[in-house]
Amino acid sequence: MFHIEYLQQLLVIAITLSTITCTLVQKTKSFFSNSKIIIIYSLIINLVIGVIFCITFTDITLPTSLWIGLFGFIGADSIYKSLEGKILSYTDILNRKNITISKENIINEEDK
Repeated sequence: MFHIEYLQQLLVIAITLSTITCTLVQKTKSFFSNSKIIIIYSLIINLVIGVIFCITFTDITLPTSLWIGLFGFIGADSIYKSLEGKILSYTDILNRKNITISKENIINEEDK
């Protein structure tokens, strides 16, 4: 039997992990000159941090934490690229003077 809920839980953990490891790899990739080495480095970082992350914060077993590390490696780059430039820093949010609300989110008393 396929446990879809369990897989969803693992993917949520992998998304968190990939955000952390992608940031770490982005900050340290200047130490490497070859892109193939960066890919291998990213895989190793995802697996190692994935195991440490899962052992520390969850009761997930070692083989499952390796899967989470692999999921994080596969999705880290695409998640980073999809979020790049779209996330504001906390300071930017505090300093923002205009708030944009889409028309769909406006509630009119007349419509009720």
